Amino acid sequence: MATETAPERAPEPLPLDGITVVAVEQAVSAPFATRQLADLGARVIKVERPDGGDFARAYDTAAHGLASHFVWANRGKESIALDLKDPRGRDVLHGLLAGADVFVQNLAQGAAARLGLDSAALCARYPRLVAVDVSGYGPEGPYAHKRAYDMLVQCEAGLVSVTGTPEQPVKAGIPAADIAAAMYAFSGVLAALLRRGVTGRGGRVEVSMLDALAEWMGHPLHHTMHGGEQPVRTGLAHAVIAPYDAYPTADGDRVLLSVQNDREWRRLAQHVLERPELAQDPAYATNTARTSNREKTDAVVAEALGLLGADEAIGRLEAAGIACARLNSVAQLAGHPQLAARDRWREVGSPAGPLRALLPPIGLPGGAAPHMGAVPALGEHTEALLRALGMADAQISELRRDGVIG
Repeated sequence: MATETAPERAPEPLPLDGITVVAVEQAVSAPFATRQLADLGARVIKVERPDGGDFARAYDTAAHGLASHFVWANRGKESIALDLKDPRGRDVLHGLLAGADVFVQNLAQGAAARLGLDSAALCARYPRLVAVDVSGYGPEGPYAHKRAYDMLVQCEAGLVSVTGTPEQPVKAGIPAADIAAAMYAFSGVLAALLRRGVTGRGGRVEVSMLDALAEWMGHPLHHTMHGGEQPVRTGLAHAVIAPYDAYPTADGDRVLLSVQNDREWRRLAQHVLERPELAQDPAYATNTARTSNREKTDAVVAEALGLLGADEAIGRLEAAGIACARLNSVAQLAGHPQLAARDRWREVGSPAGPLRALLPPIGLPGGAAPHMGAVPALGEHTEALLRALGMADAQISELRRDGVIG
């Protein structure tokens, strides 16, 4: 008797299908937050100035003539170019907000309030709206009106003080403060939407770059507050574990390895360094001894790996069960075999043509594919959005003539 095959289930919809987000945003923190929402299915309407738009559009021209920051943080959005200083521009914005679920802004401190677009004002006018204020230092306190760019906040949050070498502090190579604020804004929106599902009311969400990055500083912060000493800068080395560093190989690459306990040290000494006597040598046998003799420990590891090519070194380390990694360049990340094997790359449209982009890190197996829409041109969707609000061609022409839209 033949068995019946269960019918294939349709993919689950993206979790934010049907959610509309309006964003008056610029730079990285708010745009990266709303891009996460777009990836999960939200419709994101990006409001930009007619005279150039989001200033991140002009950061560089590395992405086929487009700015790399902008391409990264703004796919899948609709762009409307709107002068919010003009009352007619604000009327258009409120027309969009009347049908929106979420509003996000990261204007300079006080600018949103002057336009009547701060979260308190908007939540009073639109009770179901989730209104997000992303700022540098928060809405009050002595730093509230201080200019807040990523590197400045990295410095204020102490990140730079624990990054780099003993001789030289350095900033993180990515906009860590912007990304931290973006991800808390993203998760704050999701939490507020869940609450709205219970109460029927939206509400305010406040995120500051300093608060977000200070949270990420949890280990060095607690180490300093409760242990009495700030962790030292150690470059690629680990402050309290040895060996844990990157070592040059014979072919000019560098391989990082991490020995987490004394059993791993014994395996490293025997199978990789080929010096089994070091397993029991009191100068190396324990992690306390190895960190106390860090220069000697690093020297014996470097001597052994310096005789091997990177592939051979990685092979020996993995065979011995030692955690290791290549010190890759950004170009090597773009060609990383693990990303290729897991089919993590897609193409997205843009005004410059197709561009490679990574799938979002959040996987939803069994669901619809992430929304990876095109990177919008400035004002690309202005007319369509105005017509959807019921505006006639004559009105649109007037607004364009007067520079209210672009």
